[in-house]
Order: sequence, then C-alpha cells, then structure tokens
Amino acid sequence: MPVIKSTCVRDLKLRVNIVDVVSRVATLKKAGARFKGLCPFHSEKTPSFHVDADKGFYKCFGCGKAGDAITFVRETEQLSFTEAVEALGQRFGIVIEYEEGTGPTTEQRSLRQEIFDLHEQAADFYHETFLGPQPTGDFMRTYWAERRHFPADLAAEFKIGAAGPEDSGLAARLLKRRYSEEALRQCGLFFIREGALITTGAMRPRFRGRLMIPIRDHQGRVVAFTARQTDLTPADDPAREAKYVNSPETPIFIKGNLLFNLDRARTAVGEGRPFVLVEGQLDALRCWQVGLKTAVAPQGTALTEGQLGLMRRYHSQLECFFDSDDAGQKAAQRLLPLALRAGMEVRFLGVGGAAKVDPDVLFLEKGLAAYDDLRRDALGAMAFACRSLLPDPLQASPEQKSRAAQAVLEIIAAAESEVTRSEFVAEAAALLRLQPAALHRDFERVRERVAAASSRSAVRREAGEGAPRPGPVPAAATTHPVSGPPPAGVTPEHHLLMLCLHFESLGKRLSASLPHDWIDTRHVAGVLLDRFMAAFEHDGWPGRDHLDEFLETAEEKALAASLLFDAPLIDDPVKVAQEGLRQLRARRLEPRLRQIELALASGSVDLNTDPNSLLRERSELQRQLRTTPALIVAG
Repeated sequence: MPVIKSTCVRDLKLRVNIVDVVSRVATLKKAGARFKGLCPFHSEKTPSFHVDADKGFYKCFGCGKAGDAITFVRETEQLSFTEAVEALGQRFGIVIEYEEGTGPTTEQRSLRQEIFDLHEQAADFYHETFLGPQPTGDFMRTYWAERRHFPADLAAEFKIGAAGPEDSGLAARLLKRRYSEEALRQCGLFFIREGALITTGAMRPRFRGRLMIPIRDHQGRVVAFTARQTDLTPADDPAREAKYVNSPETPIFIKGNLLFNLDRARTAVGEGRPFVLVEGQLDALRCWQVGLKTAVAPQGTALTEGQLGLMRRYHSQLECFFDSDDAGQKAAQRLLPLALRAGMEVRFLGVGGAAKVDPDVLFLEKGLAAYDDLRRDALGAMAFACRSLLPDPLQASPEQKSRAAQAVLEIIAAAESEVTRSEFVAEAAALLRLQPAALHRDFERVRERVAAASSRSAVRREAGEGAPRPGPVPAAATTHPVSGPPPAGVTPEHHLLMLCLHFESLGKRLSASLPHDWIDTRHVAGVLLDRFMAAFEHDGWPGRDHLDEFLETAEEKALAASLLFDAPLIDDPVKVAQEGLRQLRARRLEPRLRQIELALASGSVDLNTDPNSLLRERSELQRQLRTTPALIVAG
C-alpha cells in the first residue's frame, strides 16, 4: 500500500487553508479571529462548530468532534487517511510524495477517487458530444432549445451532455486512460458480463440516445447521471419506456444521500431565501434559469432523513414545490413528518388553488414573478396537513375528523420543539374545527404511545449490554489504581495532556514526577498521556506541531485536535500540574486506604498481618494524601 511521506503531510497542512476545506461542506461566518457555522456532524439550530484558520483545526462544542483538514475530509467523505491526503492534494494542486517504492500504481489507486475522476471524464465526453457537429449533438441541442426551451448558456453551466444511440466511444476513451477493471465495472456507466474480459466490445453503454444531466454531490463532484429519454433512445434499450434513468448506486453514489443542485443552492440560501424542493432535475434547472438559485431535487426517490439533514446543515427553512397532481401531493405528505423530525421549518407552494401547477411550465411561462405569487398563497405545515387529510371539515363526520386528527397528531409528534408541538396542536384544532382541549388530550396520549414505543426500542438495543461491575477490593496491598469501567468525561489525564501540548517545557518534569501505574490507560486520554510521558522521559518528544506519526488512532487524533484548539487560560501551569498529580495519586492510594480502614474497623485483619504495620501504612498514606506532590526538575 502507498505510504505518504510525513514531510508531505506537514507541508500539505501548512499550505491548505482549513476554512477552504470546511466551506465546501458547511457555511461559515467570521466570528472574531475564527469562523463559525452549523456543525456538519450533528443536527443543531445554534452554531457551535468553530474553525481556527491559524491553528488549522476545527472543533464542535456541541458534539465534541475535532480535527484538522485531513480529519475533516476523512469524516465527511468516508475516506482513508491516504485517500483524504490524495483528495486534498488534487483539490489544491499539491503534489503528493510517497515513500520510495510505495507510490500507487494504477491498480492501487483509491477506487473511490478513481471513480470520481472517471465520472468527470464521462461528463466531459457527454458534453463534447452535446456540442459536437455529429447528428446526436445537432438533435440534442435542438431538443434542449426547442422542446425543453432552455438556453445554451445553461447547458454550458451545468455541463449538459448527450449519449449517442449507439456506442459512441466513451469506453474507448476510458480504456485509453487506463482506469482499473474494478473502476470500470463499478462505475455504473456500462453493462459488463461477469467474468468477461474488459474490452470496448464487452462494455455496453448503459445510456444511449438520451440527454445526459450530470449529478454532483454537495461538494460539486460528478458522481452519477440522470438520462432523459428522447426520440433517439433505441428500441433495444432495456429501459426504453422510462422517461428518466438514473445511474445505479456505486461506491460514490447513494441516491438517498444526495440532492441535485445542492452544491450550488447551499451557497445561495439565507435569510428570506429558503431551499425550494422540486421533484426533478429539469424543474431545478428551470428554477436556476429564471433566477431562483435555491432549488434542489431528489434523485427520483422519496426524500430521506439523510437528504433533509444535508439541507439542515446550511439552512433550516424549506419550501416544497412538487407537482400538484396526486403523486406530487402524496410525496409532499410523506415529506412533512421527516422535515419536522429534522428540525426544518417547511411550507408548501402551489397547493392553494384548484389549477394544476407544474414548476417547469409555470416558471417557463411567468418567470421569477410566479415565485412571489406562490409564496403569498403558501401553506404552512399544519394548514397543508389538515387540508390534505380533511379537505372540508364542515361537512366531515365525527369519525372522519377523528381519523384526520390522529394522523395530524402523529405528524406533530415528530416535531423536536415543545413550543412548536403546542402551537401546532392549537392550529390543527382550529383548522379541523375541533375543541383545543380535547385535541391536546388526544395529543398527550399519542405522545405517551410514541414514547413507550421508543423506550421499548431502546431496551431492545441495550439488552445484554450492561456495564461491567467492579469486583471486591482484595486484601493484598498491591491493588490496581482504579476498578470498574473506564471513566467517562474529563479526567486528570486530560488536564495533564493539555499541559503537555500547550506548555511543552513541563513535559520532562511531569515524566519524572508521574509513576506509570498512576495513569489509567483504559481510555484514550490515558493511553496518550502514557505515551507522551515515555516520549518526554526518553527525549523522544516530536513537538506538538509534528504529532502525525505519534498519534495512532482516529480517537487519539480527535482528542489531540480538541485539546490544541483552545489555548487554556492558565496563569500557573506548575500548580495545575501539581493538582493533576494530586488527583492521580489520590485515585491510586485511596482504595488501599479504605481497604486498611475497613479491615481495622471490622477486626478482620489476616492472622499473618501485623495490625501495627497496617497502622503505619495508613499513617503514611494519609501523610502522602495531605501533601502537595512535587514536580521534579529532571536532570
């Protein structure tokens, strides 16, 4: 496997601005000397995610995630360390250097990175065909302009392409570029028989005679294609009757984790500019053409919590503008509880009037002015839910009202805010023509049922996972300093690690003052402190700016980054070190002291043990616990 030179990693960190890396995923705003935004690793409404460009670290004060630019790419793109470094090198034009004899061959290249590159090549190929003088290009440009009524500059901006009705050379181009067999088989662009030799003849194109729309992830990388049926689609196409055909899921493309145009729309959302969710890619392209830059679309499947979570990273407001036919309205109904659960404020466009509304047709005919008209008649979450479930409450029977009320209350239960739930219940009562007090009582029963179901699920998850219980303290004097499971939260080891990283000159003195068996190595901070002490003791400390090879696991790197992110406000680091030593010594000695006192109080001293020796040992332990530990000056 390729091994990247440590000097190359250090150089990359110095040259890459972590703000540029993070801004591809999360929207950041200047906050003093740092940048701040919503955390990309968990759902939150108040920004707690901070990025320090000078130090090159990020840290979320909500979920605790922390790291550097490489860690961020690994976490957000699910890459290995080597893949993350290679991705950053490619992105910022930095040549990656490998240890001699370990550099990647064609076969060793990251499969994911290879498929990313392959899709960029395919997008270029399809776009060249769209622009080319051949019959396929002529037909598709005419189709684009006269049938779909889109301008040429939009095709250039989104790199719209064309797939010829027969094999048009894509396989030959990719083979010429020496992509691996695995990448060609898994990219989703070809039908290849199992066991067949990879040749141009064996690689049958998946897309033929179709308009090609590149699908990009939220970082702007081409990961798949949507192919629109045209008159050129051949009769022997396995999906000839399907208007739209998407790429199959691949190592870089999962439909439920991606939204079309999110890479562009995420930079346009803001106060008064919510996301606008439409059904299809061409709807989103029409919105973009007329100036509505916040439109996104799912990939031909029902919207998922993952997709809503992606949007929630950038903005909490969403307007749903699906076709007003039955299928579109059912999709909107499925969306509502998911949006509330994700903490999104959702409104529904185009559902207030009797006329059928198609986003593509509406904006083509009336332009951006139609959007303002739609917003004036938009329905909020409860108005939409109640109208969908009970269109005419004045004519409804009590049984119909009860069924509609139960369905609405189930939706309300998905909202995360107590205030929101209470307001929704009151609003639903007015819309359904019900007594507010009665509906509130029904809602409490719904909540109890939901809570009970959640509790049962939690019990099933935790069954058989009880924490180990500490055993009895043996009578012998040689006891382990701690018992039971590893401690949770901040420990003395954390504080001493902080000192080692921010007051490195104390490291040697700490290593001379801290016995190894005082450190609890059953948690990450203890493991790191033990390693740090050994390095200081043997003059092997690399310095806090050169810890890459010193940190072995992702947990260790995250902890080090978290501790390095904030400079501690410490006036006297020696006193802090002494307090940390005192706590570790107390944790080591107090169990033995309690054991001796219990034995003396109960009279259960072993016949072979001299009570006087226990009294002397107790006095010595008490003396040690009363005194302040010395911080030895190492020679």
